[in-house]
Amino acid sequence: MTPADLADLLRTTAAKVLVERGLDSSVLPEQVTVERPRNPEHGDYATNVAMQVAKRVGTNPRELAGWLAEALSATEGIDVAEIAGPGFLNIRLAASAQGVIVSQILAAGQGYGTGSALAGTKINLEFVSANPTGPVHLGGTRWAAVGDALGRILAAQGADVTREYYFNDHGAQIDRFAKSLVASALGEPTPEDGYAGEYIAEISAGIVAAHPDVLTLPADERHEVFRSEGVQQMFAQIRADLHEFGTDFDVYFNESELFASGAVEQAVEQLKNSGNLYEKDGAWWIASTEYGDDKDRVVLKSDGNAAYIAGDIAYFQNKRGRGFDLAIYMLGADHHGYIGRLKAAAAAFGDNPDTVEVLIGQMVNLVRDGVAVKMSKRAGTVVTLNDLVEQIGVDASRYSLVRSSVNSSIDIDLDLWTKASSENPVYYVQYAHSRTTSIIGNAAKYPEFSSAEPDFALMTSGREGDLIRTLGDFPRVVATAADAREPHRIARYLEELAGVYHPFQSDDDMRVLPKGDDAVTPLNAARLELVKATRQVLANGLALLGVSAPERM
Repeated sequence: MTPADLADLLRTTAAKVLVERGLDSSVLPEQVTVERPRNPEHGDYATNVAMQVAKRVGTNPRELAGWLAEALSATEGIDVAEIAGPGFLNIRLAASAQGVIVSQILAAGQGYGTGSALAGTKINLEFVSANPTGPVHLGGTRWAAVGDALGRILAAQGADVTREYYFNDHGAQIDRFAKSLVASALGEPTPEDGYAGEYIAEISAGIVAAHPDVLTLPADERHEVFRSEGVQQMFAQIRADLHEFGTDFDVYFNESELFASGAVEQAVEQLKNSGNLYEKDGAWWIASTEYGDDKDRVVLKSDGNAAYIAGDIAYFQNKRGRGFDLAIYMLGADHHGYIGRLKAAAAAFGDNPDTVEVLIGQMVNLVRDGVAVKMSKRAGTVVTLNDLVEQIGVDASRYSLVRSSVNSSIDIDLDLWTKASSENPVYYVQYAHSRTTSIIGNAAKYPEFSSAEPDFALMTSGREGDLIRTLGDFPRVVATAADAREPHRIARYLEELAGVYHPFQSDDDMRVLPKGDDAVTPLNAARLELVKATRQVLANGLALLGVSAPERM
């Protein structure tokens, strides 16, 4: 019996009890809350439903909890139901009922943990979107890991997710990039506010090799060659690096298309005509302060040129025009102002501002021997995706970036994340998966397992129960991670699961394989099914994070 099954049983039982006593059952919540007590001695699960509804039906919580306990105790699959405190209900399941969770996991396979809460919802998930002026830095790398994981988690809840990269190939930063390439080719110092690093020299040299006469061209033509070729080469490298990192996108959207197609101008005129921009000092403004921005923003400058935000407004309109119900933007720590202005854009077009969600990610630092690692060998001024992967590998890189809330800055200790020990969180989880695989492989050497009938009612120990209940929590954790947009919940759950599994397998009293020449028993068979279920959940959770589930370590 999963927590969801128990919640349904509790609601059904409570409704029956209330009706039998002439009380109003309509006051019951649609979803009864079921939680695992912190102290396992208090039972397998607990609920506060009696405290929620007792006053509404004219009784006291302990009395209602007593009626529920009596009814539940007579229900198949419930071992004990007891009143606690002012009206909590502690419930202990029969071992056979807990075993149903194992069967459900194995029957669902890779589908265990999925749901349908977001079925029919079309989501545009935009993340990374680093300017094509240099390699992906650590902040962008964090979004590459978190965004990809979030896309997987939202899809696991039934959403139709489009992963999108907004290709910033328009504006002043691209001009500075091109000027930096030209300066490198001419052997001149990097321009003020330009870009430096070995990668600039590499790209510049490649352009000169492909176009030997480029330096003899008039300045404007030369600049355009370096701009177009440089952006193309840089973005090709960004895409390749992200692919090696396990992050790919469904759509690469060019910012320049919004301007070339006239979409920016059309969007601005539409908002002017609808009265959703106001004029002041010869410019046109959007009232973004109404949605949390620190000031209203200029959309059309007094000289008639579009401000940067105009492109963002047209881009949002483009997304809605493509049929997306929700646009999620994953932006860096210095982009808090975008929350208000993007929501204002949605409202100006007549949309609910909640069709826009903005997630802000905080800084990432690398640490070795207690000292911050500050510069990349290749990029010169920043630490990049490739720098991190070269140090600790793809799996550890992704996991280290996903396991903490994006609302907090993180320090990645390179010494820790390269350890092959339980101190390393990703190793700890992956090792649990490899241990389950080893047990299952060894069990295949016993032909008797193929005909042994597992008896889940025999798994009555605390270690078995803890492991089963932890496995049963997985669907709830995935649903919560999707709803809260917090992939780190999956990582923390996997560490909890590994922390329950490792002691189970190390306990000689929990033997899965028979000892010596002993026969395979129904208890051995039941425990083998439990190990298989554990492996499946570990694999499913790691897949949601884009991290491998190795069979050997």
